[in-house]
Amino acid sequence: MKSFIYTILLFGLGIYAIYEQSKPEPNKWIMFIAFALFFIGLFRIMKKIPSKNDTENNEDES
Repeated sequence: MKSFIYTILLFGLGIYAIYEQSKPEPNKWIMFIAFALFFIGLFRIMKKIPSKNDTENNEDES
């Protein structure tokens, strides 16, 4: 459930950042905060996906 909420927030922040960027004078603080939160959310989602290299390394060690 948390992953779903993070995914929704991630896309929401991305859309809001794109909307804010399309303005003639975008607020730089809003852009910075949206950018930072977007990458934090992306990091949290990607952290849960295992790497392909992890399984290959484990097979080589056995």
